[in-house]
Amino acid sequence: MMKRIAAISAAAGTAAFFALPAWAQDAAATATVAVAAPPVANKGDTSWMLISSALVLMMSVPGLALFYGGLVRTKNMLSILMQVLTIVAVAALVWVCWGYSMAFTGGSPFVGGLGKAFLKGVDATTVAATFSNGVYIPEYAYIVFQMTFACITPALIVGAFAERVKFSSLIVFVVLWLTLVYFPLAHMVWYWAGPDFLPTQPGDWGYLYGKGALDFAGGTVVHINAGIAGFVGCIMIGKRIGYKKEPMPPHSLTMTMIGASLLWVGWFGFNAGSNLEANGLAALAFINTFVATAAAAMAWAVIEQVVHKKPSLLGAATGAVAGLVAITPAAGFAAPMTSIVLGIVVSIVCFFFVTTVKNKFGYDDTLDVFGVHCVGGIVGAIGTAFVAAPSLGGQGVLDYTVMPAVAGTYDIGKQLGIQVQAVLITLLYSGIVSAILYFIIEKTMGLRVDAETESEGLDIAEHGERAYNY
Repeated sequence: MMKRIAAISAAAGTAAFFALPAWAQDAAATATVAVAAPPVANKGDTSWMLISSALVLMMSVPGLALFYGGLVRTKNMLSILMQVLTIVAVAALVWVCWGYSMAFTGGSPFVGGLGKAFLKGVDATTVAATFSNGVYIPEYAYIVFQMTFACITPALIVGAFAERVKFSSLIVFVVLWLTLVYFPLAHMVWYWAGPDFLPTQPGDWGYLYGKGALDFAGGTVVHINAGIAGFVGCIMIGKRIGYKKEPMPPHSLTMTMIGASLLWVGWFGFNAGSNLEANGLAALAFINTFVATAAAAMAWAVIEQVVHKKPSLLGAATGAVAGLVAITPAAGFAAPMTSIVLGIVVSIVCFFFVTTVKNKFGYDDTLDVFGVHCVGGIVGAIGTAFVAAPSLGGQGVLDYTVMPAVAGTYDIGKQLGIQVQAVLITLLYSGIVSAILYFIIEKTMGLRVDAETESEGLDIAEHGERAYNY
């Protein structure tokens, strides 16, 4: 019996001896991970970001395309669809070639470098920071999410001078505008090293981010930026032939309603996705987006009932979009009740600009890009200073220069001044550079189609097709 026990013990000892290298290798690997563990992307957050990216893409095509398309005349329906589709495709390619690097790498407070041009150094293992210490998402997920913003922003511009712009000139303008306006502004407002890096890399952020400007999902970068660029374009290109002399009603409010609905659904990815994490703040941005939009749509309908005695579908849809625009910069900072107030206020202001101001000055902003996106973005950006205040139920601001981040002090007056600065810088920078680009293209390629083409309609003259065969 003792011999049998000894044999078993010897065998076990031999097995243990030969297993020692494997155990040592496992222990070494564990020690290596403990000492220098690479950042690991969170699977839940990654899933949410990929879903959000698809939702934002849906905002452009088909959402924005159908919303704009229904508002123009029949002879220009297809041209709007083609413009939006092509802008999305071109912007996506420009983004991965040099846009992402210019917007979201260090270099200066005003624009990033070209170190990640053509996605150099990016692969399936690299990660991007979120707003929490130690929480990451795949860099590809962050790139594609921000790419959808770069796609929809220039597409918003075309509504201001729809029915009269040359297609080829428009696409050249979009490439130049993205490079010289959108990417620098995105860098100034949104770029930062991330919460884990700021304590060791102080000052590694964009100019407006460093000033403390709050823009959760694009009030300045997207809406004010596109709105003022569209306004400058509609002034420089001029009014449509027959403007104010012949009727130019929307040809299909049914399609506009479908487009507005897709925009509303997609906007949850736009706003809640901008939290970069699937947590309570994403849910807050989600509900704020929902109720602000609902309040704005109803407020516009009530205003029309009072002023015109008839609430219109076009008015309710326009109000909904105005609400979406206004809540965009405030989505992750406001509370649901203050979001409702913001939605009501933006409808009142935008209604005044779309009707009274536009008629007073006589500019031909075809689809009210300035009156809804620029003005609504301004209301939202300035309103963020109020709704973000903890005293009004807002989230306040976090101090990311310490680990982990802690709540920072909040002063409504001080924040209001910062928000106004961000709005003015966006208006001046985008407006001036856009005007220069329009001028150059006008002198080299021409911006506007000739009178015969405009009268015939851009569908046939520019694309050789009709949206409808009847």
